[in-house]
Amino acid sequence: MQALVLEGIGQPVTLQEFPTPQPGPGQVQVQLHAAALNHRDVWIQKGQYAGLKFPIILGSDGAGIVSVLGEGVDADLLGQAVLINPGHYWGNNPAAQGRDFQILGLPQDGTFAEFVCIDAVQVRAKPTHLSFEQAAALPLGGVTAYRAAFTRAGLQPGERVLINGVGGGVALLALQMAVANGAEVWVTSGSEEKIAKAVELGAKGGISYKAEKWPATLTKQAGGGFDVIIDSAAGPGFNDLLDAATPGGRIVFYGATHGDIPMITARKIFWKQLSVLGSTMGTTQDFNGMVSFFEQHAIVPVLDETFALADGEQALHRMAEGLQFGKLILKIKG
Repeated sequence: MQALVLEGIGQPVTLQEFPTPQPGPGQVQVQLHAAALNHRDVWIQKGQYAGLKFPIILGSDGAGIVSVLGEGVDADLLGQAVLINPGHYWGNNPAAQGRDFQILGLPQDGTFAEFVCIDAVQVRAKPTHLSFEQAAALPLGGVTAYRAAFTRAGLQPGERVLINGVGGGVALLALQMAVANGAEVWVTSGSEEKIAKAVELGAKGGISYKAEKWPATLTKQAGGGFDVIIDSAAGPGFNDLLDAATPGGRIVFYGATHGDIPMITARKIFWKQLSVLGSTMGTTQDFNGMVSFFEQHAIVPVLDETFALADGEQALHRMAEGLQFGKLILKIKG
């Protein structure tokens, strides 16, 4: 099969002939039609990820057709259009992943290839209102956003929500789900263009996080502080989120793209009775809940740009530059 292979830290991914995987007992082979990029792929390429091994086929997100069944797998799965749950071996505690938790694309070869083999329990029928490219945009970002917003922050209809740093895949999926759930959503971004696009998707408005004292300005525009704040940046700007939160608010963050939080104003947390929550990926229940939510509300994820599999290195460069608005897609078949 054709696959994008990463040979080492800092190396470009290259299109190579690679052995086609065959399913073991309880597994299925999926012929991939589309895959999607995540920041995780860039971090692995840069060597900024634990458990590195090479060569490796990157890619956590994918959608395609079940092409071969392993022993013991339900025959009805053959030929089904599916999307892949990339979170494997979560464990028995729904509150947090266990030691055996893995994400597809390292250590197991991932979806930047014509075929992938995974446990049959990791596939779910593709929502019929989505193309393969749109479905491939959902898995990792969708389950991360769903768990952050609903499982961890307990988002309710009518609440005021702030999505900090809109534009990336998870943030946009969180925006779309919050709007569909009846929340009043506001955003921040370093780009006025991205704020305008977020408004087109249902956000009430937004502000640049580069603006001086932006929390005071935005809370005035919004008519008050935010019940739920969803963040992926952390870093020095985290204290701004404490200012933007309403008393009793919940701040949930699922990443630290701006690094660790150097110093936090503790009194703002305890005096305002804030909940600061960490979140990452999600359980099988989170994943199924996310897919059902997208089906129920007929939500279509935002795609930024679609590349041929052979142009995967170009797609990774765009991801690294942070210019995208929505998901970057590799079209593999069709």
